[in-house]
Amino acid sequence: MAGKTKVLHLIKSLGRGGAEMLLPETLKVHDRELFEFHFAYFLPWKDQMVAAIEAMGAKVVCFKATNNLQMFQRVGEISRYVQEHKIEVIHSHLPWAGVIGRLVGRKTGVPVVYTEHNKWERYNKITYWLNKLSFSWQDAAVAVSDDVQQSIRKNAGLKFRELEFPVVEKLGINGNTQKPYLLNILNGVNTAHFVREEQAGVQIRQKLGIPANAPVIGTVSVFRFQKRLDIWMEIAAEVLKKVPEAHFIIVGDGPLKEDLLAKRKSLSIKERLHMPGLKTDVKPYFSAMDIYMMSSIFEGLPIALLEAMSCSCAVISTKAGGVEEVVEEGKSGLLCEVDDYMKLADYGIQLLQNTEQLITLADGARVRVQADFSIIKMAKQLEELYLYLKK
Repeated sequence: MAGKTKVLHLIKSLGRGGAEMLLPETLKVHDRELFEFHFAYFLPWKDQMVAAIEAMGAKVVCFKATNNLQMFQRVGEISRYVQEHKIEVIHSHLPWAGVIGRLVGRKTGVPVVYTEHNKWERYNKITYWLNKLSFSWQDAAVAVSDDVQQSIRKNAGLKFRELEFPVVEKLGINGNTQKPYLLNILNGVNTAHFVREEQAGVQIRQKLGIPANAPVIGTVSVFRFQKRLDIWMEIAAEVLKKVPEAHFIIVGDGPLKEDLLAKRKSLSIKERLHMPGLKTDVKPYFSAMDIYMMSSIFEGLPIALLEAMSCSCAVISTKAGGVEEVVEEGKSGLLCEVDDYMKLADYGIQLLQNTEQLITLADGARVRVQADFSIIKMAKQLEELYLYLKK
């Protein structure tokens, strides 16, 4: 259909990470009468989100690369794709795809939006400096939380132009590429989809061998250092000392899988800590959890957290990144400092022994997400930004 604004999302992989999972969820609520979306990724073995995106009629292309250097070698191919398909806005996610997107934007003259999902302080030196050196080559930078935006301001070394919603007039973005816009668009969740389904939760419990009335603490996570899942397991072991009937679920996979399996064995909690692996549909697992626990050392604004809260899971977590912006202390969850992570064991025991407080926080979690973290609001703001930037 003529007249649609064509947007290309560019991301390193379409596996099951927070930023990756957000793409098909956002696509569900975008105005497809006004926008045509294309999705490009690099790592062919990380493709769990591809089927969901293609099922909604969007085009997905893999510019195959096995490492970061090969991604740079795909700039010419991506540029030709942008020109052949008359792409009007490039939207990059995460730093390596961000750098590639900026190079393609410079080559084609197409406006570039970049979403920053994490704090810069946590990037390795190469990632940090590539991001920093190329950051002025884009038209707009989107931060997923206030915490992430402050990190950008501190580290990018740029003076940014401000943009707030609603965008009323176009002031012209092309006069000074040294001053990209910087704005917050908070991550959102589809609250109509992520609703607790008790029967689905019962089925997961049966599948994992968890008694129907047993309390369950869980998480959904990529097995990376930042998530500190080894510590998560230590916290689980502490909770079991006081609440021996409890069970725990970690949904996910990643490079630390073997280390975590060994950790579970060393703690002698294999019968109580269930690790079902990578799952595309996580809603049934949220429905099986009473408490969603995070022990991360840093975060942006985690999508899985929003999904869990939308499914009425009470939250106990460290104050990592955007977590503190989402979880209201005493209303939707209980928080502790990043370095005081064993406090989570006390919180878990407290909630499992106090059903009334657990229910209050679970109800409050869904109310919080419905009020302030709607994916519909997020999609509409992105659409407004695309229209603002396109030439």
